[in-house]
Amino acid sequence: MSRLAGVVVAAATALVIVAVAIVPFLSAAWLGFAQDRAEATAWTGWPAATVRAATDAIVGDLLFGRGDFDAVIDGEPVLSERERAHMRRVRGLFQVFFLAAAIGAAVLVLGFRRARDPMKRALRASAIGVAGVLVAAGVVVALAFDAAFAAFHGIFFSAGSWTFDPRTDRLVQLLPERFWVETTIGVGAIGFLLALGVARLAGRGS
Repeated sequence: MSRLAGVVVAAATALVIVAVAIVPFLSAAWLGFAQDRAEATAWTGWPAATVRAATDAIVGDLLFGRGDFDAVIDGEPVLSERERAHMRRVRGLFQVFFLAAAIGAAVLVLGFRRARDPMKRALRASAIGVAGVLVAAGVVVALAFDAAFAAFHGIFFSAGSWTFDPRTDRLVQLLPERFWVETTIGVGAIGFLLALGVARLAGRGS
């Protein structure tokens, strides 16, 4: 397999693994569990049912809606215009990422059909690489979550557009820092296990 093809396989493998790892953490079950642990009800001053309703509306817009993020609770918008603008940017990034992951999956399937043995070797090497990167990222998150969070947002969002005040802004009250710490760790752990699984499967008979 050529060097260019190896790079394509590595990128596709990483995209697919991370995309699959993210999906469970978008579920209502995880969101409710993580919000309870992060004490979202205390931050918002809302009962659990209201927190769930507001979160479901935001995530529904993120994944399936028009991206208006205009949910209303007790006659008041949940998010300010600045928060809605941020979420529209997040929605755009989600669409691009999952489209890229879908293309990556198609590339892997097509490559596997045309060159089974070379693809298995490339897939195994790529999966091992992804696992290593996730371990390194996990260490960084564990030691310096705030810095890693800021660096990530600095890449994809304009300065000042993603910082919110937990005393006044509902977005960070609904999804407090502890929520993001535990969700990030969870995604990394699932991604690591998926990468090891892919490496093991690809290594069989190669």
